[in-house]
Amino acid sequence: MNDKSYEFFDAHTHANLAAFKDDYREVIRKTLDVGGGLINVGTQKDTSRRAVEIAHEFPDGVYATIGLHPVHTSASFHDEEELGGGDAARAFTSRGEVFDFEYYKNLALDPKVVGIGECGLDYYRVESIEYQEAREKQVAAFEAQIKLAHEAEKPLMIHCRDAFKDLVEILTTSYLLLNTRNPGIMHFFAGTKEDAEELLKLGFSFTFGGVITFVRSYDEVIRIIPIDRIMSETDAPYVAPAPYRGKRNEPFYVQEVVKKLAELKDVSEEEMRRITVENTRRVFKI
Repeated sequence: MNDKSYEFFDAHTHANLAAFKDDYREVIRKTLDVGGGLINVGTQKDTSRRAVEIAHEFPDGVYATIGLHPVHTSASFHDEEELGGGDAARAFTSRGEVFDFEYYKNLALDPKVVGIGECGLDYYRVESIEYQEAREKQVAAFEAQIKLAHEAEKPLMIHCRDAFKDLVEILTTSYLLLNTRNPGIMHFFAGTKEDAEELLKLGFSFTFGGVITFVRSYDEVIRIIPIDRIMSETDAPYVAPAPYRGKRNEPFYVQEVVKKLAELKDVSEEEMRRITVENTRRVFKI
């Protein structure tokens, strides 16, 4: 770990995406200037590389993870905030990406890279007729990234939507490849109490974002997760917290998430800030 102190930390954000192409420096500087830190998360080859490039533009407080998001393993919907507009970007999404182990391994060796992912499983947009093929592609990419995390000795940054049963099964089968002290985090956790309990047994921590400030269904799960397994995130540019709903989300807004976490865990905001920073630094060795 370095000696720098932080007032808060956005453990999962995307200032490396197209939504910030014109002002990412200003957005990041806004966070750094008030004592914050952040981790930009890669979702495929170009956004992973971009996360690393941006991390090197700032001497402290900005880090990266690199990986292949499950929705990009098959032909997928086009998200202009992630990939930008125009025919070139649309063509890129339509082909899907096969996980290139050596390409990502080279990125993983960079000292500014603190984790592997955003990886995992996402069955939300998978059409039933394509289910088996899409699932196989996602599982193959996820298992390869678990192997990479093991070789690189870095934690996983996991995305999961409508696929927790398969996710837990894969992680349990791969248990010997996980760092059992800090295997990684479940980003934007949206599973059940039972899912959380299974993942806690495997050693995982959890990040929560802006949605917890206006959707009450997260309250019960957050209350049962030990406070030393909880971190704050924004997932910017998506899902801005109250009172910024409807706007582009930014890392600076993670402070609203910390406030809500403090309320739900019945601690002071200052204490929640300290704990979420400590948890992030411990898991990602920052």
